[in-house]
Amino acid sequence: MNDRIDHDNTLRTTNQVFEQIYQHASVRRYRPDPLPRATVEAIVAAGQRSSTSSNLQMFSVVAVTDPDRRARLAELCGAQAHIAQAPVFLAWCADLSRLERASELRGYTQVSQYTENFLLAAVDTAIAMQTATLAAESLGLGMCYIGAIRNHPLHVIELLELPRLVFPISGMTLGWPDGEHRTRPRLPLNAVLHWERYDASDEEALLKVYDRVMAETDIYAGRQVAVPGKEGEMEDYGWSEHSARRVSEPKRVHLRAALAQQGFVLK
Repeated sequence: MNDRIDHDNTLRTTNQVFEQIYQHASVRRYRPDPLPRATVEAIVAAGQRSSTSSNLQMFSVVAVTDPDRRARLAELCGAQAHIAQAPVFLAWCADLSRLERASELRGYTQVSQYTENFLLAAVDTAIAMQTATLAAESLGLGMCYIGAIRNHPLHVIELLELPRLVFPISGMTLGWPDGEHRTRPRLPLNAVLHWERYDASDEEALLKVYDRVMAETDIYAGRQVAVPGKEGEMEDYGWSEHSARRVSEPKRVHLRAALAQQGFVLK
């Protein structure tokens, strides 16, 4: 195990696992080579080894390889070409339906209508997804999370024949990367790690540094934006502007109704 100082002046511990994590990048171009069924099964099985609340294992995965079905998913998820291009699409779902059936078998009634129940299932799903990602990347595979699976959740539910109390949390494209894929700089560690209490006193300065870093990447390079409160002044387009724009508009306002239709009433 080796240590070194990273670009944001934090100590970076390195071993094979750390290096793989630091090299993560979303992949949106794939070779057409199919993935063996056993490989997909091994990756999902790795996800199953994740931590799970009370061992309830409140998630399920639908693996989609059929080209027509993947093309339909691509259409439902904002016409993202890599969904149809990748040989495998994994739909990661919060799943309380299995517990419903287990409860009925044992003579109990599952209490599933509270927000906590859905949060438990969503967190279980997210943890399993990330563990599966690490497993896939360790094999040299690439992936990309597809949050747009929630754009038209009822259509996805119909397409994948998801029963009551199963809800798509995120999709995942999976395949062999076609070409190089760059990692994105992350926020300075001090902006997200707080000791003993939440302290945002240095946040503005930290975000300015991060904005400059992001402005130099190919993501935002060359874009300019007006400086807030300073008429006529321009600055590089950075993470703060990009993120503020995204969170200032409502997104997927239909989700609560879709969740209720699937049995997640969220009291």
